[in-house]
Amino acid sequence: MSLITWTEQLEVGVTEIDQQHQKLVQLINGLHNHMLAGDANEIMAKVLSRVIEYTGFHFSTEEQFMQQYNYPNAEKHLKEHKDLVDIAVNLQHKLESGNTHITMETMHFLQDWLQHHILGSDKELAHYLNSQGLH
Repeated sequence: MSLITWTEQLEVGVTEIDQQHQKLVQLINGLHNHMLAGDANEIMAKVLSRVIEYTGFHFSTEEQFMQQYNYPNAEKHLKEHKDLVDIAVNLQHKLESGNTHITMETMHFLQDWLQHHILGSDKELAHYLNSQGLH
């Protein structure tokens, strides 16, 4: 069962960013499936680690575009990236130490954050990048 369904609404109009968003959706859906299956914290921590690693890769791509094209709202966007990474790494440490479990509340937070970030900040970034000739 998918937590997030990829739709055209989530497309931002920059091919590389859209492809990476699709991969993030797949990874978060995989984490959700492991949670529903009741997998052990060790497995969940490994899956979350893959989500965090890929998220870092994706954020790096966006940040390179921001720098290359002198994106005027980069500071705000970068703070959103940092805040999510901080939350995810904190959750990962708690999972690894056995002090927490991934819950539906956690999954809904990831779902909401990703969708709001794509529909807001990332669409704004993509619109700017499109105006600079990147598609």
